[in-house]
Amino acid sequence: MTIGKGKRPRDPNQLAKWTVDVSTGQIPEPQEAPTLEIVTPPANLSEYMAAIGRKGGQIGGKRRLKTMTKEQRSKVAKRAARARWKKK
Repeated sequence: MTIGKGKRPRDPNQLAKWTVDVSTGQIPEPQEAPTLEIVTPPANLSEYMAAIGRKGGQIGGKRRLKTMTKEQRSKVAKRAARARWKKK
């Protein structure tokens, strides 16, 4: 019976054997889960969230272009050009 990372078995017989093995030192005791630190939010939360969103958008655009076909890229580029010329 192999139990990794201190995971306790559900079967009562296996649990009893596991308890004896841990108490006699045949297998190492399970380590406690690490405690999570409470993170304080930055002073200006909206600027922080905007920076995170911008970073994801920059990654997303590059990844999107890799997955598009040549026709799809052309269609998007034409649409963007029309929108730019419409503004002037």
